[in-house]
Amino acid sequence: MTRSDPPSPELRRTLGVGDAVVIGLGSMVGAGIFAALAPAARAAGSGLLLGLAVAAVVAYCNATSSARLAALYPASGGTYVYGRERLGEFWGYLAGWSFVVGKTASCAAMALTVGAYVWPGQAHAVAVAAVVALTAVNYGGVQKSAWLTRAIVAVVLAVLACVVVVCLGSGQSDAGRLAIGASGGVGGVLEAAGLLFFAFAGYARIATLGEEVRDPARTIPRAIPLALGIALAVYVCVSVAVLSVLGSEALGQAGAPLADAVRAAGVPGLVPVVRVGAAVAALGSLLALILGVSRTTLAMARDRHLPGFLAAVHPRFQVPHRAELAVGAVVAVLAATVDVRGAIGFSSFGVLAYYAVANASAWTLDSAAASRVVPVVGLVGCVVLAFSLPWVSVGVGAGVLAVGVVAYGGRRWGARRWGGQGR
Repeated sequence: MTRSDPPSPELRRTLGVGDAVVIGLGSMVGAGIFAALAPAARAAGSGLLLGLAVAAVVAYCNATSSARLAALYPASGGTYVYGRERLGEFWGYLAGWSFVVGKTASCAAMALTVGAYVWPGQAHAVAVAAVVALTAVNYGGVQKSAWLTRAIVAVVLAVLACVVVVCLGSGQSDAGRLAIGASGGVGGVLEAAGLLFFAFAGYARIATLGEEVRDPARTIPRAIPLALGIALAVYVCVSVAVLSVLGSEALGQAGAPLADAVRAAGVPGLVPVVRVGAAVAALGSLLALILGVSRTTLAMARDRHLPGFLAAVHPRFQVPHRAELAVGAVVAVLAATVDVRGAIGFSSFGVLAYYAVANASAWTLDSAAASRVVPVVGLVGCVVLAFSLPWVSVGVGAGVLAVGVVAYGGRRWGARRWGGQGR
């Protein structure tokens, strides 16, 4: 943004602690819990619960760092803003780039997941309809998004509770299947941790919406750990219940692990309910993703890393309406034309890069050694998990980040060459 540009209006602060927790849960208790357990069990074997524990530790560190930073910088954009303010413009840009590009693909993947559950023969059409509908909800104001998310979370938690009760209460449940080992080796446990981490990494959505939270210095540090704690408790309960019925080997081969678990528990009539829960969960993830990507787009547009017209705020609804419409349009085109469900490994790598910048930013907040333990553990954990992912994901993710670096360098060179100004 040049010095002569008028500042973009701020968004309206309407979200309380309960709203923020619900939005975080809508991101974390999404479609991932219905699908992530199988590939994680395939990687870790009997070390699945160890992988979940490692993911929880890294997530706790990331959440703590994000909460501290969000209380200090309660603006839209999350880690893009923290990296820019604490580490410099480039690191903020890199975090924003990895988030926007990676999560846009994730939006399309979630939309196609909705389509696959609702009407498999017309998955692309349903996906586009879902994107249009949720973009319209977001356009009407963040409170409408919070109300819809509250309903979605209630449905998903009810379905997951049914799965847990049915599995643990069946005669097929065997505590011996919960024996913790490491049949997949250390590498398998870390790969499982990486896969499970992304299934409940949505607490960043609370920080990304920092400009729309009331009393952010108090609300955000309370909402992030609350949402993460509830999501982690849900993941532990579901993982234990499904493992007790299927065991790690059968779980690793399951195409739809929760549906397979209730079928094995002797209640096949619950399978359609699980499918509905998965579709609703995917809708919740998609709603939260569009919210997060549009707010980071707003922040980057304010600094002219993205076209400046995307920084507009609707005078009535107080939302970044152009950013929301642009994100919705891109996601709808992707969902209509490309099946990206199996080709978004770079999103995983990008999210870990995003959180690595958050932890590095938090490290600068306090010089006391004790205060730096959490961000250091979080930073190291992000790097380790990123490079424990399948090599295809690492390669594609690194390539996407490299494209962003080249674009940043080209923009900086052009500004110097033609006498333009930076932020």
